[in-house]
Parts: sequence; C-alpha cells; structure tokens
Amino acid sequence: MGGLSIWHWLIVLVIVVLVFGTKRLGSVGKDLGEAVKGFKKGMQDDDDDKKPSPQLRDGSRDESSTTSQRDDERTPR
Repeated sequence: MGGLSIWHWLIVLVIVVLVFGTKRLGSVGKDLGEAVKGFKKGMQDDDDDKKPSPQLRDGSRDESSTTSQRDDERTPR
C-alpha cells in the first residue's frame, strides 16, 4: 500500500492537464527538449576541446617540465 498505483498517476495527470492546459504543457515539453539538446551539444563541444595537443618532436621541453625542474633545483631556506 506504500506505492502509488497506475490509477493514482492517471488522476494526477488529469488534474495537471486541467490546471495547466495542454498548450502550456506542450510548450514546457518543447522548452525542456531544447534544453536537453543544448546540454548534449555543449557536452560534445567540451569533449572536442579536451583533445590532446600534439607533442613536441624537436627535443625541446615544454614549460611545465622546466618549471618542475626549477622547483627541484631550489635550495631550502
């Protein structure tokens, strides 16, 4: 008896349709669909931005490795 049966959900659905109307519910559904679509597109664009950068081939070091070596070379005070 703790759960809601299908009849409870149908009654709630009928009340919501009567209160808000089908036109407003349709526009809410459309807005929600567009929001989900935009979110998915944003997530896909974010994944494209995280592509690895090409590695240096000429033997030169990037700044992050140079910085970490400088930190190691410091003498404690």
